[in-house]
Amino acid sequence: MSLESLNRRLAAIPKAVREAVQPALTNSGDELAAAMKALAETSRDSGDLIESIAVTAGGQTTPPYSQPGGSRVVPENAVAVTAGNSKVRYPHLVEYGTTKIAAQPFFWPAYRLLKKRLQRRIKRSIGKAVREGWHQ
Repeated sequence: MSLESLNRRLAAIPKAVREAVQPALTNSGDELAAAMKALAETSRDSGDLIESIAVTAGGQTTPPYSQPGGSRVVPENAVAVTAGNSKVRYPHLVEYGTTKIAAQPFFWPAYRLLKKRLQRRIKRSIGKAVREGWHQ
């Protein structure tokens, strides 16, 4: 399947179905952010890193200097969980460590811990939205 074909198929999904999935995406992003914050407690110094973990909904812009990827617009029907901002530019150093400081991972362990649960929630939401949208 080509990218053009996929884009056509995605564009054909009714807007109501796409909107019905947004709560599951937001809930999943919030759950992932909460897990990341809990795991980041071990690296607490000032609390700035924990406070910098943010959930950004589709159509909005992630905080400047956030990891991964810095400031960018999140695509529609997506959610981004990021760590860092213009004040906190060191999440990657905490996650991976340095030659002088041991790694204190919080980002990827939380993702790996919740990945399947979040995928199931989103797939259920998509299936339900499609079934309900199909009969309208």
